[in-house]
Parts: sequence; C-alpha cells; structure tokens
Amino acid sequence: MTNAVNVFSRTTIATLLLLTALPIGALSQELNCSVQVIAPRIANVESSVFEALEDGVREFMNGRRWTNDNFTFEERIECTMQINISEAKSATQFSGTIQVQSNRPVYGSDYDTPMLFINDGDFDIVWVNGTAINFNMGMHRDNLSSILAYYAYMILGMDYDSFGMEAGTDYYLKAQQIVANAQNAPGNGWRASQGKQNRYWLVENMLSQTFRPLRYCLYNYHRKGMDLLYSDVETARLNIGDAIVEMRSTNRIRPSSYNLQVFFLAKSDEIIKIFEPAPEPERVRLLPVIKQMDPGNIAKYDAALL
Repeated sequence: MTNAVNVFSRTTIATLLLLTALPIGALSQELNCSVQVIAPRIANVESSVFEALEDGVREFMNGRRWTNDNFTFEERIECTMQINISEAKSATQFSGTIQVQSNRPVYGSDYDTPMLFINDGDFDIVWVNGTAINFNMGMHRDNLSSILAYYAYMILGMDYDSFGMEAGTDYYLKAQQIVANAQNAPGNGWRASQGKQNRYWLVENMLSQTFRPLRYCLYNYHRKGMDLLYSDVETARLNIGDAIVEMRSTNRIRPSSYNLQVFFLAKSDEIIKIFEPAPEPERVRLLPVIKQMDPGNIAKYDAALL
C-alpha cells in the first residue's frame, strides 16, 4: 500500500466528508486526544503530580506528527485516553489502567462512529514529575511513551483501514515495532506469553491472514455502509450486515478472539441501532452470527433484534 493511496483514502476522503473550507496551509497534527488522569485512591502522592502527567500525555499525543500525511484542523481523529492510577509504589512508579477510545466521522451527518474502545489493565509506568515524555521508534525508552505511541498507531491504523482497504498496515507495523522493542521491558502487556488479551496480540492479530476479514469489515462497514446511510439506508444496512457476516471465518478459526471482542465492544450498541428497524429477514440473518461472535451480549441482541 503506497503512501499516495493512504493519503487519498484517509485525508482526501475525510476532507470531502467534513466539507472543510480551511485555507491552504492550515495543517494540524493527526490526533485530537482528550486526556484524563485520575487517582482516586492515591494518598501518598500530590494531586499536582497527576495533573502534570495529564498535561504531559495530552501534549505527547496531540503535539506530535504521527504520519507523513497532511491533516487539516477539522480532520483530526477524535480520541480519548483515561488513565486510572490505582497504585503508587513510589513518587515516580505507578500502575493502573488506560482506557482508549477513538471515533470516526460519518459522511453526511454529525454522527461519529466508534472505532476503538479498549481498557488496558497493564499500565505500569515510571514517570518523574516535570519531565517531558519522549519517544524513539528505534528503541524502548520507557513504558509510558511506548504505550502511548502504540495506541496512537493503533488508532491511526483502524482509522485508515476504515477509509481504504487495508490502508492502515503501515501504522500497525509501527505498533508492532514498538511491541518488538519492548520485549525485555518490565511490566505486562508486551509479550505473547502474558495472556491472549494484550498489546502484543492486538496488533499481531491485525496483521495476520486469519484476521483479514476483520480488516475488510472495517472498510466495508464504514465506507460502504456508514458513509452511505445518509443517501441509501437499505443498501448501506445490507453492506454493513455483509461485512459483519464475513467475519465468521475469523471466528471459526479464532473463536472469542481479543480483536473480535474489541470490535463488538465498540460496535454492539451501534449495530443494534442500525438493525432494530430492519426488515425481519435481515435481522434473522444477522442475529445468530453476532450472537456467536459476541456471546457476552446475547441477551442484549435478543431483546432488540428478535
């Protein structure tokens, strides 16, 4: 996938979607990331430390250029990070969770469709109050910068995939490189042996042949489905249904995989809203498929789509 294809598939289409009228040269970074750091149970560290960490994470995510593409201010990807510090082992060593969400605009509407929604429980960092967060793609400097950069590239990969078929590959590869650099890093989340639901497996799966139907779904669901809803609801809904059904092949090989769980965590409520008013044959076709792939929400699907 050439960079030219990526530029067209993400930034050119996004310009049309958002109907921007900004002057040439009004360019911006790729992410518009809202950040919140909370530490409700930490009494041995001043709250100002966590306020400074919040500012540092926000500057790191929004102040860098993550791609070689040009984004206008209005094209920035909307995303959020909530860091919940549950333990302070010292004044500089913290652990907790990081919740990451990202959205994508839908053509012809003011609706943003959820893309990534993940709660990472392996957030173990060392950070000295007042220091800048620095990142180097060629090496693992520290867990904080690597985790943040990893999710920046995962957000970009999924966003680009939704605008062009497999257009997010370059960004998944960067996330995978971060994982490779961190194989000897302290803390969990970076290695294959540390469970099946971590940063290693999230990106490893996205780049595997087995999960190509998921990546095709990201494109067909959004470009041929969500972006068409404003003009042709019936065709858009059929395309969304087809995109979801195609993921059955992945589920047969890797049932209850982490990536499918992440997909439905973001999309289950949206799928219900789209298909609740659909004709019965569409609901009958889709219902057993999504119940098989997302068993945790069976009751919710039955209540809305039966």
